[in-house]
Formats: sequence, C-alpha cells, structure tokens
Amino acid sequence: MKNPVKNRPGQAEQSDISNLGEKKLRRLFEMIRSGELGIDDALGEYKFLPYEDLGFAKVDHHRHQRQGFPEVIYCQGKTVEQVVEIAKKLAATSYGNILATRAAQEVYDAVKKAIPDAVYDGLARTIAVRRGPQHSRGSVLVVSAGTADLPVAEEAAITCELMGNKVERLYDVGVAGLHRLLSQRHLLYRANVVVVVAGMEGALASVVGGMVDKPVIAVPTSIGYGASFNGVAALLSMLNSCSSNVSVVNIDNGFGAGFNAGLINKAAVGVKDDAGQGTDCEIGSVRNLV
Repeated sequence: MKNPVKNRPGQAEQSDISNLGEKKLRRLFEMIRSGELGIDDALGEYKFLPYEDLGFAKVDHHRHQRQGFPEVIYCQGKTVEQVVEIAKKLAATSYGNILATRAAQEVYDAVKKAIPDAVYDGLARTIAVRRGPQHSRGSVLVVSAGTADLPVAEEAAITCELMGNKVERLYDVGVAGLHRLLSQRHLLYRANVVVVVAGMEGALASVVGGMVDKPVIAVPTSIGYGASFNGVAALLSMLNSCSSNVSVVNIDNGFGAGFNAGLINKAAVGVKDDAGQGTDCEIGSVRNLV
C-alpha cells in the first residue's frame, strides 16, 4: 500500500494530516470527502496512527499527542541500524522535534546520512532534529555542582530546549565553593523550575531547594570516589533532603529531569493545549494567565 508521505530535499514532508489529536483525524476525513486523498492512501495514513511495528520496535506515533513530545530514542543497547530505522520513521511521520539520547559518534554518523538535518552534541551524547516551532517559553535553570556533571546537565538542558522551553545554565557552583552559587542567585529566583545535577554527596540539591519557592528536580550523577557507589550516595542524600520542594530522578537521568522540568515550566507559563484552551497555573511566585 502506498504511503502518501513524500520527502522534501533535506527533510521529511509533514502533510496537513500530520497534525495533532482530533485535528489529525478530522483533516484526514475532510481530505477523503474532498477527493484529495484516496481510500487506500487514507488507510495507509491511519495505519500508522497508533504505532508502527518494525519487528524489533513498535514506533509510537501517538506519543506527541499524549505527552506533548514525540517518542525519544534511547540509543544505548540498540544497534546502529535499529536506531537509524527508528529515527527515519519518526522523521517521516512525527510532528515537531526529534531527540535521541545516549548516542555514540558512530550512531550519529549513520543517522546523519539518513537525516541530513540531524545535529549531534558530543558532551550530552544527544542527536537532535529540530523541525517544530522554536518557541522559548518561561525559564528553566539547569545547575551543575561540578564540571564532571556537565554531560548529564547538558542532556537535561537540550531535552528541555527541544520541548520549547527557555533554558539557562549555571555550572560548576557546588557546595565546596558556595559563594559561586550565591553570586548568581538572581538566576535561581527568576526560573520557574530548577534542575540540580550533582554527584559526590549530592548536597547541592538541598541547598538550592532551601533558597527558592519553586520545584527543584534533583539529578544524582555517578561522579565520585569509591564510597559514592556510582551515584547511590548522592541519590540517597537527595531522597533524604529536608527541602520539601525537591524531587529526585534516577542516577544520571538528565533526560528525565529535563523532560519533567519542561512540562512544569509549560504549565507555569500557561501554554495552550491542542484544543486552544489556556491553563492557569501558579508555581511559587510565578502566575500567568493565557
């Protein structure tokens, strides 16, 4: 059966029926009624609405509709060929930006051949394809305790940016030199949500949590000497934080922290949903109406 999605030079074409939610089905029906799209081609489009079975993976083409962002490719553990095939399917049918995490250089090189506008960040180990609207809403601050934490911090920052959020960075401000953090506290105060990335004993999350009236997402990293137990010490410290506004994700999970920070920030600034309804949300001292 012929798939009506064609390619433009350098990127996959997003047809009118590749929009979101109910609008996508409505447009599909309208195109059938008008004769723009035949029954067979319409069935071809509808076939991929829930997911596309590649044998080794089921690509979730509905992820954007449910969660506001397309399915993200976790590259570690997959073959290069598997990553490329999944990326190609997402590029051909998904709406908006595409993200792959934990990607090695060889994986990017192969993806780049198939998707020329893919961009690699070697520090964060991410592959990004930027095709959605480049909004920059609200403010998320990503804070790292040390330079060794930057790969995880950058994974969080890039994830959040691809979701359409404004991201600021404050790096190497750990508790061994707290004056570095205090001199930049204005950045903490103007953010809607703060992501704190720290290894060793992970104390920075509690310090930041005690300074702000907004959500803090703590990311323990596997940085540290023997008794840090590859991030377990920082994880337990963050989980036992006495700052009541601190939530914790898994060790080295910059992606999870960035994704959740992005969702919180969008709620804070009242991003409209697909139906055009605004949200009214208050986080700390931030209140915005749409």
